[in-house]
Amino acid sequence: QVQLVESGGGLVQPGGSLRLSCAASGNMFSIDLMGWYRQAPGKQRELVATITTDGSINSADSVKDRFTIARDNAKNTMYLQMNSLKPQDTAVYYCKARQKWGLYSYDYWGQGTQVTVSS
Repeated sequence: QVQLVESGGGLVQPGGSLRLSCAASGNMFSIDLMGWYRQAPGKQRELVATITTDGSINSADSVKDRFTIARDNAKNTMYLQMNSLKPQDTAVYYCKARQKWGLYSYDYWGQGTQVTVSS
């Protein structure tokens, strides 16, 4: 089992910044990928960015120039630095950890943290 706890969400004005954190605990064996996803009201959950254990990053085009994902393997913590925030970034942001062994994988999710961008 892996437990994920997000923090750092809140209310910010357009153009502002926030830094989200995801602290992971439990059996981190074979966790090969962690990522951030978000879900806005009435919309499906979507990928924001993912990062593998060796540092490979995949980001959505909508955030690529504004958000930065990072991972501290020693602390089992992942971060999302969000700059130049826009109202359309408003969503609940979820942390995910993928555990992979052979052909099988399992995704763990955090409870989510609300990010609201509004003046």
